Amino acid sequence: MKIAIYPGSFDPITKGHLDVLKTSAGIFDKVIIAVARNSEKNAFLTVDERIKLISQSVDHLSNVDVDAFDGLTIEYAKQKGAQILIRGLRAVSDFEYEMQLSQTNSALAPDIQTVFLITKPEYNFISSSTVREILLNNGDISKFVPEPVFRYLSNR
Repeated sequence: MKIAIYPGSFDPITKGHLDVLKTSAGIFDKVIIAVARNSEKNAFLTVDERIKLISQSVDHLSNVDVDAFDGLTIEYAKQKGAQILIRGLRAVSDFEYEMQLSQTNSALAPDIQTVFLITKPEYNFISSSTVREILLNNGDISKFVPEPVFRYLSNR
């Protein structure tokens, strides 16, 4: 069974994230979307809120689980028996950072591979930080986030 981890902060999850996740779910037997608990980041949503919203957004994908983790992604992947880390790329500018991260992870765990997936062009410009900025300035985020996220953030 090929298990893949799709790690990130997902604060909030976007349609771009879901695009990468749907592609991953079609390739691998099981995908765990893993919300990183990062105490150094000033989170917009709590980890529990993110897990709830992601779960609601992926309930139609039977081979996707949602979880949270502390520490190094590569150690979490080992604990879960994963062979693959998923990283989404929106633009060329993402690649250099992601390549360095991939090479570091490979040095720590050579048996765990990183797979880069590119979002569809209509999602290239969407980021969680852009969504937060639009929302905080009373803009319409409905085009950028899944319906459960839009409903929750509109009522928040």
